[in-house]
Amino acid sequence: MTRRTGGVLPEGPGEAIRGTADDIAAVLRTGAPARAGDVARLPVPRSTWTVGEAAAHLAQANALMADLAAGHERPHGDGTPGSLAEADERALAGFGERSPGPLAEMITARAAAFLAGVEERDPGERLSTPLGPMRPAVLGSYLLTHMLGHGYDLALALDRPPMLDARRVELALPFMIEAMPRVADPDAVAGLTASFAVRLRNGPGFGVTVTDGTVRAGHGPPARPDCTILTEPVAFLLLGLGRLDPWPVIARGKALGRGRKPWLAPRFPRLFRAP
Repeated sequence: MTRRTGGVLPEGPGEAIRGTADDIAAVLRTGAPARAGDVARLPVPRSTWTVGEAAAHLAQANALMADLAAGHERPHGDGTPGSLAEADERALAGFGERSPGPLAEMITARAAAFLAGVEERDPGERLSTPLGPMRPAVLGSYLLTHMLGHGYDLALALDRPPMLDARRVELALPFMIEAMPRVADPDAVAGLTASFAVRLRNGPGFGVTVTDGTVRAGHGPPARPDCTILTEPVAFLLLGLGRLDPWPVIARGKALGRGRKPWLAPRFPRLFRAP
């Protein structure tokens, strides 16, 4: 098949995927070779995994994404957050590598394989993923979001600066918007009817409408939102991925709610379960 010169992924997402994989690899290589075993056993904050397990999961996930980008079917759970977590644990149990150095190489190599594979797809094609069919560009946003979340975990565990910035968060939005209805917590949205306009500071926004437990999300805000949320981009991503709790973020002024029902702002991130 002839490679498209225009590219399926715009340059920004492609560079963000490559750069994030490189940044994660650099974090993992901070442990000297003699201390590789010790580094691998360090706990990851807010997780049951160690550094070695989180890095192994990233290596496996990047391989899964590369296969999906190549058009292969890779069943992995049934799309619910609980089933995805169970599938992750089963896959991890069958994969023995935990050394940071080799895993760093796998993470970057498999991100590169994804970028090569996705360029062979049609931009309008719907590829099978653990969270349902997605166009290649959204699948790229999915891969980026996943690496940013676990890369943040690894940086925190190893006391290194996280590889998060406003631009990378903006590039994660296409996946997050598409995934929101699929990862809504049924108990949290049950009986709720409300509309939200969410805007990243100095960046884009989107809208979410909940109608008696049915969730819809889109790139445009609702006409008359009940609650408008203005949020710092990195805080938004970490809230969305379950890495931060809402109230400390609000107390520091990194997320503000206004409108007819501003009290809904702290509730918003709890409407979803991170996959």
